[in-house]
Amino acid sequence: MSARILFAVAGRVLTQLRHDHRTAAMLLVLPCLVLTLLWWMFDDRGFGFDNLGPPLLALIPFIVMFLVTSVTTLRERSSGTLERLLAMPTGKLDLLGGYAIAFGLVAAVQSALAVFLSVWVLGLDIAGPVWMLTVVAVADAVLGTALGLFVSAFARTEFQAVQFMPAVVIPQILLCGLFIERALMPPVLEAVSNVLPLSYAVDAMTTVATTSSPGLGGVDGSVWGDLAVVAGFAVVSLALGAATLRRRTA
Repeated sequence: MSARILFAVAGRVLTQLRHDHRTAAMLLVLPCLVLTLLWWMFDDRGFGFDNLGPPLLALIPFIVMFLVTSVTTLRERSSGTLERLLAMPTGKLDLLGGYAIAFGLVAAVQSALAVFLSVWVLGLDIAGPVWMLTVVAVADAVLGTALGLFVSAFARTEFQAVQFMPAVVIPQILLCGLFIERALMPPVLEAVSNVLPLSYAVDAMTTVATTSSPGLGGVDGSVWGDLAVVAGFAVVSLALGAATLRRRTA
């Protein structure tokens, strides 16, 4: 892996995003709009936003980054850009690592905006520190980026990339604990939930929002373990994506 090539790829992706206003709006504005809409719906019904808000802060950046990353990578492949880059002295890990850095920076901005909106505008009540809520949201978005890059290696068109969402994303949404606590699920479903990364992302976000600890930075120790799992899945996904990425477009 070359640091020069890695950051050159990241710079190229960021430049493209800066000129692609629709994608930039989807990455930065859409999560805030969805959070506001859901807050409005539940607040109007008197259910409150405090219970639903933390899991949504984990889910929405994850979903948006998965979709945008997978589709953007396939667009690069279909246009021939990916093949030209790989024909140069650019390793597969350099390429995916550059994409991960670029989208990771966007994810940081996206997550900071979503947390700011939720806490200071929509009135989300949290027990833990706001900075940790942002860290977890960024980790969730990076996980979505890594999984998006991974599945893009198996898709041939943008439509096929979107088709991976029912297989990769929706089961994680159903089993992450959003609809029913994981401990209350049937044993088989609980076991499946325990090996899905989004479950740990939601657990970390919920713990930060509901628990204040005298430990490091006022963060409960279990959050660091959940974040380690999320980060581990992201790294493994990038490594597998680099191993399976085709140099030529079939």
